[in-house]
Amino acid sequence: MNDQEKLELEAAAFRRLVQHLGERTDVQNIDLMNLAGFCRNCLSKWYKAAADERQIEVSLDDAREMVYGMPYNEWKAQYQKEASADQQVAFAKGKQHD
Repeated sequence: MNDQEKLELEAAAFRRLVQHLGERTDVQNIDLMNLAGFCRNCLSKWYKAAADERQIEVSLDDAREMVYGMPYNEWKAQYQKEASADQQVAFAKGKQHD
C-alpha cells in the first residue's frame, strides 16, 4: 500500500466513524468517554487541531458541525440527556489520568 492509498483508507474510516456516531444518537458522549476515553467533542477538537497544524482555518464550531452533522447546540437540544449519577461517577474516575 502506498502513502496515498493509506491516506484514502484512513479518511474513509474516519468518515465512516463520523457517520456511525451520527446514526447512534442514542449513545451519549459521556458513555463514549467512560468506555473509550474519547467522544464526539474529542473528535471535533482533534479535527480542529489537525487544521491548525496545517494552517487551515477551521473554527471549533465548524469542526463540531462536521462531526455532529449539525450545529452542536442543536444536537445537544435534540439528543443529549442528563448524565446519570453512575455515569458521572464513572466519568470522574476516568478523569484521574488528566
